[in-house]
Amino acid sequence: MSDFEGIQDQRANVKSMIEKHKLVEDLVHRQDMQRHDMVESIVHQNNLSELRRLFDKLDSKETASVLDSLSTEEIKAIWPLIREENKEEILLEVSDSVRVGLVSEPKTQTQSMVIRVFDLYEGRLRQIPIYSREDLAQAKPIWVDLVTPGDEQLAWAREIFGVNLPNPNDLNDLESSARFYEEEGGEVHLHSAFLLEREDESRNVAVAFILNKDTLFSVRSEELPVFRLQRLRARAQAGYVSEAKDVLLDLYAADVEYSANALEDEYLRLEEVGRQVFKSHMTNEQAGKILTAISVEEDLNGRIRRNVLDTRNALSFLMRRKFLSVAQHEDVREILRDIESLDGHTTFLFNKINFQMDATVGFLNVNQNKDLKRLTVISVVFLPINVLAGIGGMSEFSMMTHGIPWPIAYSIFIIGMIAIGLVTYLSVRKLEKRRIENHEKKVNE
Repeated sequence: MSDFEGIQDQRANVKSMIEKHKLVEDLVHRQDMQRHDMVESIVHQNNLSELRRLFDKLDSKETASVLDSLSTEEIKAIWPLIREENKEEILLEVSDSVRVGLVSEPKTQTQSMVIRVFDLYEGRLRQIPIYSREDLAQAKPIWVDLVTPGDEQLAWAREIFGVNLPNPNDLNDLESSARFYEEEGGEVHLHSAFLLEREDESRNVAVAFILNKDTLFSVRSEELPVFRLQRLRARAQAGYVSEAKDVLLDLYAADVEYSANALEDEYLRLEEVGRQVFKSHMTNEQAGKILTAISVEEDLNGRIRRNVLDTRNALSFLMRRKFLSVAQHEDVREILRDIESLDGHTTFLFNKINFQMDATVGFLNVNQNKDLKRLTVISVVFLPINVLAGIGGMSEFSMMTHGIPWPIAYSIFIIGMIAIGLVTYLSVRKLEKRRIENHEKKVNE
């Protein structure tokens, strides 16, 4: 059997296993039994264990091929089952679209992760392990990446490379005029915002870039998927980068791509919200949840817009100062064209968000008008009854019914009140029905 046929068989096995597990779990979910939650949890864990054993038998190329054939939801369910030590190699093999969705950074950091140093080896980006000052002094890097460095690590880099590195905690305090500049010694400083989107939050993270001679330095306060994506691509493709400025431009390009993927996800979420908005009826509670979801998407859209605007400013600065080669200028123009296309999408999404928000608020107004209408009808019906009740409580009524036993008098009075209320209610209903019919007739004409 050829390798291609073997991979096809593995894809079919995984697909059939996922479908089988979905069917079994759905059947268990619908069963009415004792300790239902415990049984459902056991079945789910058994299914995950079976899938985990299957992926343990596959090498990185086979796993990557299988992932490329799955849907986004299936990939997100499968990815946590793969061993951590195998994920790096698998990310090098999968397609770009899948890789962008899977790239994430671990939150824990070790000493070797605080300072990442990369050089070029056979046309590929290679990471040099750094555990001490001596390791850093012996390196000949084109890229030094510092993630939440301490004062000691910053001091190492400043002394060894003779470059002025900012503290990542101070990056958000800079004025806009101090974000792009060149020092007398030839150091080029760029302070940019990179998008970080997660399920529970989205925000812009400040990153400082310093170009000093033939080395790029990047300083930031936390991990970003864009940086890992760039490292994976540069490691997988020979000739992907040839110097420090290539690394910088590719980071900006990856950030634009990451923003585009975030916009695509936002499109899908807004479509789901739209299906709820355009229902024939919506309760106030549903409208409140929809307004919250729309507000989250509006905030993300604003962050994406700010992110690509910041990237455009940085690239324009590099072009104006003539730091780039002819080929790099062409790369920048391509990135700027991508940013222009994203501007149109963000504007469209802003309009879509405003429309959905207006529609939701319209439902709230309709519900409020219905409540007011009910109160108005009740007021109209009880108005004549209240007048009669006031008359019935007067002493003159007792005088008028002096010769009639009071139980009979008041019974007749109460029946009269009910009759007047019923006639008033029916009259209001008839007038409302006639108004609706006249409105429909005008619409049809």
